Amino acid sequence: MPKFAANLTMLFTELPFMDRFAAARAAGFDAVEYLFPYDYSTEELVSALKKNGLQQVLHNLPAGDWAAGERGIACHAGRTAEFREGVNRAITYATALGCPQVNCLAGKLPEAASSTLAHATLVANLRFAASALEAAGIRLLIEPINTFDIPGFFLSRTDQALAILDEVASPNLFVQYDIYHAQRMEGELASTLGKHMARIGHIQLADNPGRNEPGTGEINYTWLFKHIDAAGYSGWIGCEYKPKTTTTEGLGWLAGAMT
Repeated sequence: MPKFAANLTMLFTELPFMDRFAAARAAGFDAVEYLFPYDYSTEELVSALKKNGLQQVLHNLPAGDWAAGERGIACHAGRTAEFREGVNRAITYATALGCPQVNCLAGKLPEAASSTLAHATLVANLRFAASALEAAGIRLLIEPINTFDIPGFFLSRTDQALAILDEVASPNLFVQYDIYHAQRMEGELASTLGKHMARIGHIQLADNPGRNEPGTGEINYTWLFKHIDAAGYSGWIGCEYKPKTTTTEGLGWLAGAMT
């Protein structure tokens, strides 16, 4: 049976961020994820998790200047020191939060940058991060993201991510498979999940089009959840979608997925 984690960056946004933990628990979630923890102290976040009986299952490495439009710096040559500082900061937070894995956003290819250099930079940064995180008992993930939503994002397809895993050659590096992004870029959801499940460390969901909750678009989630179970996935599925109305009103799909 699938296990679902509320993505607090996307869900319950009618509430202040720190109030979303209680809302997730009230809605029946046992776990949460979100993009970044770094605007809050570890003490605040640990308190919110413990108070609400929630497990933290994922957050991202620092990803540059998000407000300015950056979506990761792992492929940016010349920012290796900043990337490594971010890895150390992520370890501090993930350790305090009991978070077993963190995701690395590759970033957008900088204007006029060489894709060859960007690739080499990404691989080198991932080797460093995978090793540092492994020493801390934390898994590293990389996530292909569709280039319709984020034009220029450097890592956009599952086969590209798998090739990077091969090149980095670390047992501590896995794919974060976001069903929404994969549907937009390549489809073949069931086949890809079944074939590569051993290399997938985390799954996220949203329907397409619209990136809303399951049941609002073209993806047959009722069937896909059963397929994910049959393929042997035992991890969490992050609910990283934009509710079509309010989060609570759109949670009807969840009860059906748990039966």
